[in-house]
Amino acid sequence: MRKRVFLALAIALAVTAAPALAQQAAPPANPLIDYAGFEKLVREVGPLREARRLGWAQFAAKAHGKGAILLDARSAADFARGHIDGAINLPFNEFTDARLAEVLGPDHARPIYIYCNNNFSDNVAPIVTKRVQLALNIPTFINLVGYGYGNVWELADVVSIKDPRIGWVSGGIS
Repeated sequence: MRKRVFLALAIALAVTAAPALAQQAAPPANPLIDYAGFEKLVREVGPLREARRLGWAQFAAKAHGKGAILLDARSAADFARGHIDGAINLPFNEFTDARLAEVLGPDHARPIYIYCNNNFSDNVAPIVTKRVQLALNIPTFINLVGYGYGNVWELADVVSIKDPRIGWVSGGIS
């Protein structure tokens, strides 16, 4: 009998609490955030990204070619500590239509070559390795394409800043 009373009380509590819990669980809508749209963009960009990954020799030749942009999307502080010679910096957290147009120019078809911490084997500041699924190349590529820059290419190799072919410029800032 006591088990039945306890069960009835538990059910009554669950039924009366369910609407309040459902209201708390539903966050307010934000028209400035579209996760479903982001997921769709990721699915669409995935095959393009895979086709646009280049080994070091091809990446370096093209990234230093006429009209190309070598983009480093790491923080300004890390860029100042060291980067590939010829790279320009626009930190990922500054990506907006206006900043991208200001830094990359109006030609959305211009080739853009990107690299990130996870392209370097050294794993020391300013290129400390990130978790592989969170490497900066991934959101950088997705965002550039999402902002309309469709001619993006990514360094696929893992290299060392000590390799003289890389042309690493050290800012000496720690």
